[in-house]
Amino acid sequence: MSTQDQLDMVIRGPKSYEIASRALDQMKDLGISPTPLNYELWLFALACPQSAIGVEISKLVSDRRPLSDVEAESMALQYLPRLRLPEEMRETGDKLTQQLETIGKVITVAQKNAREYGKTLEGASRDLEHPQELAEIRRVVETLAASTMRAQRENAALETQLLKSTEEVRRLRENLEQVRRDSLTDALTNLANRKAFDDALNRACADSAQTGRPLTVAVLDIDHFKRFNDTWGHQAGDQVIRYVAAMIANACPQPRFAARYGGEEFAILFPNEGVGAVHKLIEAMCKDIASRSLKRRSTAEELGTVTVSAGVAELHRGELPSDVVERADSALYASKRNGRNRTTNAEALAA
Repeated sequence: MSTQDQLDMVIRGPKSYEIASRALDQMKDLGISPTPLNYELWLFALACPQSAIGVEISKLVSDRRPLSDVEAESMALQYLPRLRLPEEMRETGDKLTQQLETIGKVITVAQKNAREYGKTLEGASRDLEHPQELAEIRRVVETLAASTMRAQRENAALETQLLKSTEEVRRLRENLEQVRRDSLTDALTNLANRKAFDDALNRACADSAQTGRPLTVAVLDIDHFKRFNDTWGHQAGDQVIRYVAAMIANACPQPRFAARYGGEEFAILFPNEGVGAVHKLIEAMCKDIASRSLKRRSTAEELGTVTVSAGVAELHRGELPSDVVERADSALYASKRNGRNRTTNAEALAA
């Protein structure tokens, strides 16, 4: 489980307020300003004491040493996942800009060389317009030959440099695209992350409003996940999350859009599909998830079955994207209240 996932689990668990209070107490004791960045670092450290952030903050507390803004920013860029990706994108973007500037300079030099060679040809043409002595003709030809050879050498060098820069630009663009994809992908499951889902939801709602076609949202949550995690450990918990994510991905190919919404919760968009059909599909998928008994990969130990509760809601005319998610979430909690391992239709619930 990633540090971010551990943090999400802790700050939503029963000890969340205790950890938040300890963070503020430690910061106050050391005279550290409770800025959002400092507070986030402290939450990471207390929620995940074995992490790199936890070790650094623990040493800082032991030494009773204050944390400067520069140190906090450096630590955040190094360890906080949400800040590393933007930094990588900035660095790649800077390198891409440098290579594009190099290409621009190569083109400028090539244009200058072409103009100078053109002037040489123009001068030779004027010299040969009228009858000349053999020696003068020889001089003009030798000048042309030397100029041509020089132009060939310069063009070859420029072509090599241009090819090298073009290849570097291609590589940087691919790297930038990979960083962009990483920023929208959940590392544990390879599904889209919360940010990608929110962006896709806004686009899907706008498209539904424009075309009049239906859009249904499903929200799913693994039942009793905390108890499972406490019993079998975080690695087994990660295995369960990956298993459910794989089942969701298999049942929801494009244009459906599946994401890990946070912790053990998932969300799916169903463009052009009504809530009735989606309800049946989610019920069948949850039944499939619960039909298999999981084993610990390292020891083949039986972990038992996993069940999922779900809620589905269809976008209403004039409704905000957050509203349809909220209704699907309410339907999910109705499934939890009514015994778990079931799917609730928000439309039927409202009726």
